[in-house]
Amino acid sequence: MDTVAREGPAEPPEGTGTEPANSAGGSGSSPEAEAAERRERRREQRGWYVYDWANSVFATSVLTVFLGPYLTQVTEAAAGPDGYVHPLGIPVRAGSFFPYAVSASVLLSVLVMPLAAAVADRTGRKKPLLGAAAYLGAAATTGMFFLDGDRYLLGGALLIVANVSFAVSSVLYNAFLPQIAGPEERDAVSSRGWAAGYAAGALVLVVDLGLFLGHDALGLTQGTAVRICLAGAGLWWGLFTVVPLLRLRERPVAGAAARDAAAPMRVTEGFRQLTTTLRELRRYPLTLLFLVAYLLYNDGVQTVITQASVFGSKALGLDQTTLIGAVLLVQVLAVAGALLLGRLADRYGARRTILGSLVAWTATVAAGYVLPHGEPVWFYALAAAIGLVLGGSQALSRSLFSRLVPAGKEAEYFALYEVSDRGTSWLGPLLFGAAYQLTGDYRHAIGSLVVFFVLGFVLLLRVPVERAAAAAGNPAGAAGTTGDGEDGPAPVRMSGSI
Repeated sequence: MDTVAREGPAEPPEGTGTEPANSAGGSGSSPEAEAAERRERRREQRGWYVYDWANSVFATSVLTVFLGPYLTQVTEAAAGPDGYVHPLGIPVRAGSFFPYAVSASVLLSVLVMPLAAAVADRTGRKKPLLGAAAYLGAAATTGMFFLDGDRYLLGGALLIVANVSFAVSSVLYNAFLPQIAGPEERDAVSSRGWAAGYAAGALVLVVDLGLFLGHDALGLTQGTAVRICLAGAGLWWGLFTVVPLLRLRERPVAGAAARDAAAPMRVTEGFRQLTTTLRELRRYPLTLLFLVAYLLYNDGVQTVITQASVFGSKALGLDQTTLIGAVLLVQVLAVAGALLLGRLADRYGARRTILGSLVAWTATVAAGYVLPHGEPVWFYALAAAIGLVLGGSQALSRSLFSRLVPAGKEAEYFALYEVSDRGTSWLGPLLFGAAYQLTGDYRHAIGSLVVFFVLGFVLLLRVPVERAAAAAGNPAGAAGTTGDGEDGPAPVRMSGSI
């Protein structure tokens, strides 16, 4: 495969909205115009942070804490004496309905995200699409208030709509990052966004837990309290989405993209665009190498998050209150962790900071293998370590990837980022489940996840960020901070076809 860097202009094409933040107004602009542009950019960035604040509550309160157990309870109420329900005539064990619904939502989002990204890049109208996805998801989440009795099919349908909308809106939201922040500030901006999301998740989860634990004193049933928490997450999502929709600006498309925007858009266009993007990645082997590294270590991250409660319950014998408290601790410390790693990236570079976080992840997972049974304090210590590296590793991965994306194709490449993430999210749980099946020990299962962090570390070590950014046609210095330049091994020469 050809590894020669694509030749590109010294500056991004005019009108793409990806001009470096430090060049606002251009060389001929007056100081007053440059100051006004900086103020407007800061205003956009603050509005952009608010969408993380808005939608992260869905991920925390709905997906992580309340919906799984409650929807399973509703499904069990609808099940026959044999413990099965029959959606679309298919026999499904009641306890499997929630994970199957999550899997269906992931599969559907993989199909929908490329179409939304193609429309966004061709028309330059990311904001209306973001608003449509956000409010559809918020409405579906709010509708979970009516999930009671044996309405498990309603719960599954609302979960699928909400989770697909969440995924699509995340693609469009991430695609704004290269437009509102220059390369030198992208790590900090991305980290602040993640921190805002974790702060909102922690704040709402505290309120939700107060309502859940005190439902008797408030004259509510436990089910009613859960439904209020679910609906409240939807209302929160919808309310705060107003802010980014008011503050973010559209950037007009230019050149070929503008001509394409006038052509009719077919449903298959998104999938053709995804195929084209995959083929185009052969021209950017270093961007592809980073993406593969990210998929590996992020799969490890996601598996630790989703399986930590099972590990704590089955391997360590901890009760539900302890597990929920650990989730809350992760949310609180992830705020500080995202900001801390953002500052470290300013000093040492995003790549080196992510590499350091992967070392910490490896040590944390290894420590989980030897945690004593029935000792909540050690599980809380593990949760604290996870919280400190969780937000930062995710935020810096997002900002680093944004530097390796060709100008004008932000939504297209971030759709690939999300599609690839969701498309491989079964690898970690598969290894976790296989390790448990072979050994019968959850400690071996959690320990097996070390392989994702080690492989991700090795591949990321081989990505020289300055060279990768230049190969994608971004300006010299677009990789940003000290430590992410040409240091490290030479790039891997990749061959074969995508």
